[in-house]
Amino acid sequence: MPSRPRVLVTWRLPSAVLEPLREACDVDLHTGRASLDPEVLRERLADKDGAVAVLTTRFDREVFVAAPRLRIVANVAVGYDNIDVLAARDQGVIVTNTPDVLTEATADLAFGLILDVTRRLSEGDRLVRRGGWSGWSLDFMLGTEVRGKQLGVVGAGRIGRALACRARAFGMRVVFTDRADAAGAAVEFAPGALGPLVPLDTLLHTSDVVSIHVPLTRETRHLMDQRAFARMKRTAFLVNTARGPVVDEEALVWALREHVIAGAALDVFEAEPRVHPGLLDLDSVVLVPHLGSATRETRTAMAELAVRNVLAVLSGQPPLTPVAPPS
Repeated sequence: MPSRPRVLVTWRLPSAVLEPLREACDVDLHTGRASLDPEVLRERLADKDGAVAVLTTRFDREVFVAAPRLRIVANVAVGYDNIDVLAARDQGVIVTNTPDVLTEATADLAFGLILDVTRRLSEGDRLVRRGGWSGWSLDFMLGTEVRGKQLGVVGAGRIGRALACRARAFGMRVVFTDRADAAGAAVEFAPGALGPLVPLDTLLHTSDVVSIHVPLTRETRHLMDQRAFARMKRTAFLVNTARGPVVDEEALVWALREHVIAGAALDVFEAEPRVHPGLLDLDSVVLVPHLGSATRETRTAMAELAVRNVLAVLSGQPPLTPVAPPS
């Protein structure tokens, strides 16, 4: 009788999601709150055929070399910068992600952050909680309306386009820079009637809100640096729900302290869970602990898709949502 496939799950998943995996495979479930230490990860993967990964677990070349039986790593995220996709390919390992299922939740959060930072909601909440509110007045804590303003979407993928739909419903104009243009290459993708594609410099110079929706790559790391902030309007706001290192946080602190831009709202950070200390005492920035996909419905759907990818590959079927290695 052939042995059952063995699968490592690097984070706790809902029991209903795990059940189909347990029916078909022997599951090694990591139940700790901290991510697996790299050495422990290599040891536990040594005899595994598949793995379900989360963003905080890094799969580098050493990990893949240490796991000769491994056939698939299913990432519970749309981004996969925690996985060395080229190393996986070299070892014959399929990598999958979870696109589509988190689009709406992340776009909701991004637009919520736009409203929060432009209307100073979190700043007002902090004021009330520390007993600093003395009552209503005509010129108290004035914010900025989004109606009639321009939203610049850096990254014209699923989430960026979903955010554009929400922005237009609130009376905003929308322009896009595609990820290829953001990295300095030719633009090949157009989001149709949602808004025109413009060069990144034009988007930064003309937008009232700039929202980041590009994956983290060598080309997009620190895409938003001191030069980029200097190109923005002094009344403009930055929102980042993509990946923390796309924004140079040192440059962002400078831009906020020097009033180069009006404010920022961040769901992701350069060195999570560490937050740049210069951001912590600034009222002009909203800080959120990576909640882009954090609804029960979305996180469950992400985990389910990852498990379905593992089951498909280990049963000899093609993956549902494979990640293509960079060319």
